[in-house]
Amino acid sequence: MKNENENLIVKLSIEFALEIISYSEKLEEHKRFIISRQLLKSGTSIGANVREAQNAESKADFIHKLKIAAKEAGETEYWLTLCELSPSYPNPENLRGKLQSIINILSKIIITSKSTQ
Repeated sequence: MKNENENLIVKLSIEFALEIISYSEKLEEHKRFIISRQLLKSGTSIGANVREAQNAESKADFIHKLKIAAKEAGETEYWLTLCELSPSYPNPENLRGKLQSIINILSKIIITSKSTQ
């Protein structure tokens, strides 16, 4: 396995998870508990699945775990959209942009991995 500092998707997903934790805490301060918990689960799950993929048993397992990470990213995008569109929620600021970068990288890795299978 590559050093995590050299692995862009691992690094970005950990950084994103930390920002999701902070934003979820902000939501809880505003008593937005349900969305906070949903966002916390899906937003941190991206990195957990990326990390699992680093120790995959096969290329198919690697792709499968990254696809799960991509699904979690899609769910996270949904929750962030609700937060952005709700006037009574704190602004998630640049989380969507960071998430989009993660989604793009995951897509490229999955496509490349499939083509070399």
